[in-house]
Amino acid sequence: MSAQKMEFKTEVKQLLDLMIHSLYSHKEIFLRELISNASDAIDKARYEALTDNALLEGSGDWKIRITPDRNTGTLMLSDNGTGMTKEEVIEALGTIAHSGTKEFLKALQQKDVRDNPELIGQFGVGFYSSFMVADKVTVISRKAGMPGSTGVKWESTADGAFTVEDIGKEHKGTDVILHLKDEEKKYLETWEIKNIVRKYSDYIEHPVVMDVEREVDSAIEKGKKVKVTEEETLNSRKAIWLKNKSEISQDEYNEFYRHISHDFADPLKTVHYKAEGTSEFTALLYIPSKAPFNIFYKDFRMGPILYVKRVQIMDHCEDLLPLYLRFVKGVVDSSDLPLNISREILQSNRQVEIIKKSVTKQILDTLNDMKEHEYDTYFNFYSEFGRIVKEGVHFDVARKEQIADLLLFPSTKTEKGTLTTLQKYTDSMKEGQDDIYYITGVSVDEALSSPYLEAFRAKDYEVLIMLDEVDDIIMGGLEYKGKHLKSVTRGDIKLDKTDDSDRKKAEETYGKILEFIKDQLKEEVKDVRMSSRLKDSACCLVGDEGDIDPQMQKIFKAMGQDVPPHKRILEINPLHPVIEAMQVIFNKDNSNPVLGEYARLLYDQAVLLEGSKLKDPAAFAKSVAKLMADNAKRVIAL
Repeated sequence: MSAQKMEFKTEVKQLLDLMIHSLYSHKEIFLRELISNASDAIDKARYEALTDNALLEGSGDWKIRITPDRNTGTLMLSDNGTGMTKEEVIEALGTIAHSGTKEFLKALQQKDVRDNPELIGQFGVGFYSSFMVADKVTVISRKAGMPGSTGVKWESTADGAFTVEDIGKEHKGTDVILHLKDEEKKYLETWEIKNIVRKYSDYIEHPVVMDVEREVDSAIEKGKKVKVTEEETLNSRKAIWLKNKSEISQDEYNEFYRHISHDFADPLKTVHYKAEGTSEFTALLYIPSKAPFNIFYKDFRMGPILYVKRVQIMDHCEDLLPLYLRFVKGVVDSSDLPLNISREILQSNRQVEIIKKSVTKQILDTLNDMKEHEYDTYFNFYSEFGRIVKEGVHFDVARKEQIADLLLFPSTKTEKGTLTTLQKYTDSMKEGQDDIYYITGVSVDEALSSPYLEAFRAKDYEVLIMLDEVDDIIMGGLEYKGKHLKSVTRGDIKLDKTDDSDRKKAEETYGKILEFIKDQLKEEVKDVRMSSRLKDSACCLVGDEGDIDPQMQKIFKAMGQDVPPHKRILEINPLHPVIEAMQVIFNKDNSNPVLGEYARLLYDQAVLLEGSKLKDPAAFAKSVAKLMADNAKRVIAL
């Protein structure tokens, strides 16, 4: 059958262009990615063969073979794994089956990709890195268990198209043949291949082999050397997680982390332990130093690699970690789970829940220890992952206080660039203070200038500043050490016993003007009352305890979600000169139209102070201009 020519999808064309023209350093990762793909193919074949012996198809030893050929200038990497059908080859190599492809390409274009090759491995497009060193790539594959010896040949020169055709192939598995560019022929050298395999793939479970020529003593003529070719295994194949910690250097830990995460940076922390008792397993887990760029995408793949008795079962076992620890990388090797365990069985298996509980505890304990004894390191961690850890307060009810202990916040009493904890906050609470107070905002400076803090400053109460969009939802329901977290922008704030009596006196004095303002603004607010939280500002808008925070409203609207309309409460500062002036005018002539203008200006001012937009900016500007003109006339008259 003649070869069928097909076009790459647009995303692949863009990716290949970046690979060929933008990525200059770390080119050797192409071999790491191809070995990793071959290892995955063998793992898949081994796993599927647990229930279908026909897929073994005389495999013998599982093996990944590297064959350099200086005569043809080609480097071939072969495996005896599961292989691919023609349809699978077209799907796997002609498209990028990833919903975040556009974001990935955007990230590559924005970053200096020459120094960020880890993005390639993170996004599962490592095969295409072959084109950094090859001007043509040929793939020959045959699916395990398929009748006959018909395979498929895929070939491309990265010119925007590829060809695919049926071809005879005796054994199952896949051969990837790189036709190396002239300037990349160093990758045919034995020493270069050995170095790359040791650097990136030493811990691959399956042997990575290559025929190596060496000189040995002649068995016939004494003292004479003869050249022989022998198969040599290039990787140690030692499961690092099964070795004693005392036998492993930090460099070895780091190399293995880079192997499983495709991250070029060292991990921030390594957690390696063996659990015995009700469930026996070994875990080697890593806390990265940098957040993956796609960690907030819906299709981000989380969870450690799951092994059962050294057989890889799953490359991302989501059931072994809670969502708020999705940044953790690593390996879990269980002795208790069945080899043929499925994803459905995992979700109801008691041993899985025991492992998850243990792993979660170890990670949280490690983070707490880091916070207590390596604060600078922890600060760096929190800058990257604090927003994610915070989700645990909402979703993990059993551990919410333990997770809350890990959180860091700026506050009205922290210096710029420093953060505090809930424990430090409660330790320094004022006598008689019953609640932990917080305010949300988009920046520390904006929060610090908020009128909602005036009474708290007067009482010298500390207020936590929360800057993440979801803070109000996550933190609003938290109780810490018996103290409720309370927003300064919602509910009725009473900071001491005198607040009630002061408010009653103010309401007796200004009761009629309050009713007037309430009537004027009945379409906008559900109540007008005297404020205990204002000292300098004339007014502010507050919500009831259960109301949604204005910051959260903006987020929902930006996401295109409908936010149920609800009226808020206008709080008035009875000590402000504006309120006193309105009272005087009201006592003289309660029908004076200026009172209505002032009431409207108070409301608009409160809307602006909370950072919201006015419904009618033109009317507000007109009223302010009129007020300025009237005041100027009075000044001139004096």
